[in-house]
Amino acid sequence: MTGRRRIRKPSLRAQAKPREKARARASQKAAEPAMDIAVGQRIRELRHDRKLSLETIAARTRLSVGFLSQIERGLSSPSLRVLATLADVLGVGIAGLFGAKAGDGAAAGGVVTRAPERAELKLWRTGISKQLLSPAGTDGRLNLFMVQLEPGGSTGDELYTHDGEEAGLVLEGEMRLTVDTETWTLKTGDSFRFASRRPHRFSNPARDARAVVLWVNCLSANG
Repeated sequence: MTGRRRIRKPSLRAQAKPREKARARASQKAAEPAMDIAVGQRIRELRHDRKLSLETIAARTRLSVGFLSQIERGLSSPSLRVLATLADVLGVGIAGLFGAKAGDGAAAGGVVTRAPERAELKLWRTGISKQLLSPAGTDGRLNLFMVQLEPGGSTGDELYTHDGEEAGLVLEGEMRLTVDTETWTLKTGDSFRFASRRPHRFSNPARDARAVVLWVNCLSANG
């Protein structure tokens, strides 16, 4: 015995894991700009349908023309607050910005949405994603979402408002919700409801666990 320690080489499987993770991260990063482009195209499409100029949208939303142009070209990832404001001005709910066009839900009669067919809006810069659980492309005022908040995910420090009413149930983790001047921490099983015209924001205060919320948005009758 020479007393030398034998150095064990990592197995091929162990060597493959970092490469797989790297590929997964690269794939996710490639999908993020694609999501921004899809949302931007949908916003431009809705604006053209309503024959509204960027200047008109800017005046009504108090957002700059340059910022709106970047959103439409997929060069900027808007926050949920910005998307809610744009949806109001364009006369649709948040579900109308998912890129689904009328008729997409026709195969199931506009009644059923299969799990693999859910439309998704991923606000990757803010750590929030929304899956549309109600049939895409329908004109109903009531929409059901599965909202996922990554650790630290947030709508931002600024309160925002939009048309309608909303309610939800925390399915997993916890969520911090502010409405007007009051803030609550909701845990699994807690629920909420409020008029969307009341200034609000929400976030996931956890550092190592995501939150999942079943969320309902309903536009007002004249929305």
